[in-house]
Amino acid sequence: MSDLLRKPFGAHGKVHGIAPESAGWRYVGFSLCRLRPGETVGGQMEDREVILVMLEGRVHLTGADQDWGMLGGRMDGFEKTPPHCLYLPNKSAWQAVAETGCVIAVCSAPGSGGHAARRIGPDDIALTERGRGTNTWLMNNIAMEHEDYADSLLATGGFTPAGH
Repeated sequence: MSDLLRKPFGAHGKVHGIAPESAGWRYVGFSLCRLRPGETVGGQMEDREVILVMLEGRVHLTGADQDWGMLGGRMDGFEKTPPHCLYLPNKSAWQAVAETGCVIAVCSAPGSGGHAARRIGPDDIALTERGRGTNTWLMNNIAMEHEDYADSLLATGGFTPAGH
């Protein structure tokens, strides 16, 4: 089994980068970017599709040869409101320019080019409750198996209520 504890390797810019090869996984990749206002981050996705999740702050996003404008709005990742997200198929380039301090999760998996780039959320992200009693948690279902948003990528974000 792979070592699941991964510590950040920086305080801003790309602070986490977990590729399937480095983690001993077969499919999923994940990176986390913390940007200061005006900073830029981006990537060129070859054989992988991505969902960019705006965990905190606001960014101007371009990707898949489109200008998606300003995305984001949650100023704290623990707000219960769903995040703004952007799905990009494989072979897409993307760039994010921070308007405010922000945190962006970059979720990736193998893609086959079967889906078009699209915004996801916050209005079309369902908040669901899972578990029972003090073992309850809330999930923002960003892209799950019952939605036809991506080729192989699933994405969700969760948090536990206070006192759990």
